[in-house]
Amino acid sequence: MNKPLRRISLFCGLLVLALLIRTNWLQYVQAEELSTRKENRRVQIAQYATERGNIIVAGQPITGSAVTDGSDYKFKRTYTDGPLWAPVTGYASQAFGSTQLESLEDGILTGNDDRLFFDRTIGMFTGEKKQGGNVVTTLNPEAQKAAFKALGNNKGAAAAIDPRTGAVLALVSTPSYDPSRFAGNSKDDEKAWVELKDSEDKNLVNRALRETYPPGSTFKVVTAAAALEHGVVKEINDPTDTPDPYFLPGTKTEMVNHASGCKEASLNDALRVSCNSVFANLGDKVTRDKMVETAEKFGFNNDKIDIPVRAFASVYDKKMGKDGNAQSSIGQFNTAATPLQMAMVTAAIANDGKLMKPYMVDHVASPNLDVIEKHSPQEMSRPLSAANAQKVQEMMVNVVEKGTGTKAKINNVKVGGKTGTAQHGEGNKKRPYAWFISYAEGKDGSSPVAVAVVIEDSEADREDISGGGLAAPVAKAVMEAVLKTQG
Repeated sequence: MNKPLRRISLFCGLLVLALLIRTNWLQYVQAEELSTRKENRRVQIAQYATERGNIIVAGQPITGSAVTDGSDYKFKRTYTDGPLWAPVTGYASQAFGSTQLESLEDGILTGNDDRLFFDRTIGMFTGEKKQGGNVVTTLNPEAQKAAFKALGNNKGAAAAIDPRTGAVLALVSTPSYDPSRFAGNSKDDEKAWVELKDSEDKNLVNRALRETYPPGSTFKVVTAAAALEHGVVKEINDPTDTPDPYFLPGTKTEMVNHASGCKEASLNDALRVSCNSVFANLGDKVTRDKMVETAEKFGFNNDKIDIPVRAFASVYDKKMGKDGNAQSSIGQFNTAATPLQMAMVTAAIANDGKLMKPYMVDHVASPNLDVIEKHSPQEMSRPLSAANAQKVQEMMVNVVEKGTGTKAKINNVKVGGKTGTAQHGEGNKKRPYAWFISYAEGKDGSSPVAVAVVIEDSEADREDISGGGLAAPVAKAVMEAVLKTQG
């Protein structure tokens, strides 16, 4: 063979080799990446080619599937009481993708999860159509309905947790939306999506998990826990060394109280009437670093709290000065929290200082309802000792019995709570956020429910907006629902 022919043969051989390498690269190395790309329409068509499995609450599906006409997608998602459950389910849309449980548990719901391989294999031999598995939640339907109804037309959110296990019992965000309205890919679906996406009310935002607010005076229970844990306060009924007026450290700015009798008030009395000066003073004495330490044990500054939907990180500033720390100790300045975070704070206190990791999925199951994977409750941290937790419980009960939280009282039930009215906006001129956190004690002495409620605004006059006035009745409704369903 002459030299030119050898060169041509070598060149052709290299081309064939390159083609083989490229083909194998696509088939084996990039196969999974390419098969899951959003731009791969085959994946989307396959995703809606069969009925999705369901998301289950208390044994009943809150989702379904319906046949779609005139589309490449055979089925589309349907929802029962969509606005009620949207903060839990998220949405699965042929045109706009999926969120929350619909997204995170998509493999189970579509039947594509490797854990369903056996079911798929059996189906190949029996001729049964491919089916999706089911996601069984921890939600209490009566608690969810109670929170949704009590929030009404207000912008706000509620989160309820079983302190003993960390199971999420309610997760509500208002105003909500119906995921069924844009589950397909028609012009009507697109119109509904655009309306929601551009809404000033931020209907698509899960306020319980994905919105942070200054927690206001509800944060004082964290400061109380820090003061007890770090030895700044020994006994809750002893006077504190708090002058009146109290000036923020290093400044001439007076910390204003909205209650009387705060001078040298005890920790118990200060929480009952919500003395700003006492808790600002205690936060300064605890010191910023130890306040950060306690807050982080409760879950602050943690951007990986997954239930399995990831919550935004709640914040306690690590770098602020002494004056900022004093303000943050009453839930202002840079302090910010999700409703889930404040429910976690309450749950840890109610559970004698043990914070359980919050979770919303009890187990996932195959199409024939066999349990594939079940969640086991896990301890997350110990923010405070059992003895100190019981002292904070005593003070929170005092808030409900004789203080600012009387609207959360439940006959023949021990209830602990804390109100909060968080200032915000330039010059604090906007209507305050109304907060309330609480827990109820069951017949066995433990707490089956801890709740956090925030209301962003209201048509009420400014002076009527308070955690005790607006948010406490919502928390009460949730606690009553849980207590009733547990006998």
